[in-house]
Amino acid sequence: MNLQVLNPLRWRKSFLFLILGGFVVIWFTFIDTYSIWTRIKLGQRKAELKAKKEQLKAETRLLKQKIENLKTDPFLLERIAREEYGMKKEGETVYKIKEID
Repeated sequence: MNLQVLNPLRWRKSFLFLILGGFVVIWFTFIDTYSIWTRIKLGQRKAELKAKKEQLKAETRLLKQKIENLKTDPFLLERIAREEYGMKKEGETVYKIKEID
């Protein structure tokens, strides 16, 4: 067996640079804490969170509008109390009708 083939000091410089370059690329792509793979995953997560944030802002605006409507419209408040919570006025009789499918 030829020992010169196994000795890395006898290899060509270009081959050594190729091996070192390959190792560096693999390191920065997958292994490092701030690797390209990690950055891509974090970028995707950031985009998801931004979309969720916008959705929640829209829901918040809608809920604020509903609160404002409830503060200004007493008939709406009464309708919601009757329909959703089954409340009734004093002396009033409520009949519940069940629908059969």
